[in-house]
Amino acid sequence: MIVALLALQLGSLIAPAYACGCGAMIPDRNQRIGVDRETSAVRWDGRTEQIVMRFTVRGDAERAAWIMPVPGRADVTLGDAALFDALEDLTRPAYEDRHYFWPRGDDWPFDLDNSDTDGAAAPGSGRSDVGVVGRERLGPFDVARLTATDPKALSGWLETNGFELPERLAAELTPYVEQKWEYVAVRLAPDATGTTTGTTTGTGTALQGELTPLRISFASDRLVYPMRLSRLAKTPQSLGLYILADHRMEPRDDIGGDRPEVRFAGEIEGTQRDSLASLTGGRPVYLTALDQSFPVPSLIDGDHELRTVADTPYREVIYTDRLLTVGDGIPVWLLTVSGVLLAAGGTVVAIRVRRRSPAVRSAA
Repeated sequence: MIVALLALQLGSLIAPAYACGCGAMIPDRNQRIGVDRETSAVRWDGRTEQIVMRFTVRGDAERAAWIMPVPGRADVTLGDAALFDALEDLTRPAYEDRHYFWPRGDDWPFDLDNSDTDGAAAPGSGRSDVGVVGRERLGPFDVARLTATDPKALSGWLETNGFELPERLAAELTPYVEQKWEYVAVRLAPDATGTTTGTTTGTGTALQGELTPLRISFASDRLVYPMRLSRLAKTPQSLGLYILADHRMEPRDDIGGDRPEVRFAGEIEGTQRDSLASLTGGRPVYLTALDQSFPVPSLIDGDHELRTVADTPYREVIYTDRLLTVGDGIPVWLLTVSGVLLAAGGTVVAIRVRRRSPAVRSAA
């Protein structure tokens, strides 16, 4: 079993990360990169969709290309990592005490010890079927915005710029090409010091740890989150989404994964943090936090389309069970039992006194 677990860990480390949530990660030949976690915040106002993504990666790749299909012309800027801290704080579970009457295994008299258990790349190749509609340097990222009318053309552009597109990934891009979607292609490379997007290793600088978030904006009259490329993943995938819209939003279906679970739903002011206000425009919005697991990624059959549902608020509650006490920690059950015993004893005494009273009177 130990050998099998070690083999599984090693396999997950060396496997190329062709799929990662809403995009595809492609390392250089003979280098490997893995995406441990992808966290995304999505803002939609009915006309424009904004997606802020942060990747946590590992491996030995010194650079990689990340491709994300989008339904319209996209603008790309750097995101604010503090946004995710703000969203995490807003969606934390509520903690409440839940009392029980009768003692349990950790309570006196069962536990005499009374222990406490609470406890992207150079310019394009110039081919007519691939258009470079924009290219800029954003901090540690080289960002190119592309149009492509042929999956092979996109593959050719990537190869020209130093990356090899796997055949399976090229096939999965076909539906996006047919729908005339565009692409955001980003060349990821750590900076010279390795402090922004990578950590310095003995032989150079590798892409490791949390990468600087990217913020992608595009026009859209529907809220869509690209997920189709995740079907190429060889290990179970998980999706975490923070959705900020005018109303509570949920996926139309599970697209081949487990049923999406709502962790939080409720209206927020939108100004609690500067990073949040920059995404909401300072307006009140409805925040929905979703988690979904994909045990068998190959079953993913499309992209997530989200729809408006009733604005029913929800917050996860984590209960701590505590023995019901009064005063200085005196168990209520002990007082109750003592009171019952005293009452019973008093009743017995009263009955005995009453039985003796006639005999005393007759003797007189």
